[in-house]
Amino acid sequence: MARGDLTDQEWALIGLLLPPEHGRWARPAGENRRFLNGMLYVLRVGCPWRDMHERYGKWNSVYVRFRRWVEQGGMLCYKPWWTSA
Repeated sequence: MARGDLTDQEWALIGLLLPPEHGRWARPAGENRRFLNGMLYVLRVGCPWRDMHERYGKWNSVYVRFRRWVEQGGMLCYKPWWTSA
């Protein structure tokens, strides 16, 4: 676990709220926790998806899952606290 990644206690609360992932087209599904940590890394650091650290998996896989969760309503819209209504 890297600095800034979800702790076991945080994951125990959040992990159950995420939709389960199943392998598509005979490819195994990646781990939701690793993908979520990658999404949070991009949001925290403010880097482009392509510059996401490799420890979270392929950037495109993380991005595709992020888009799928957003489209399915599984992710809240990210809005920084410092932006106005």
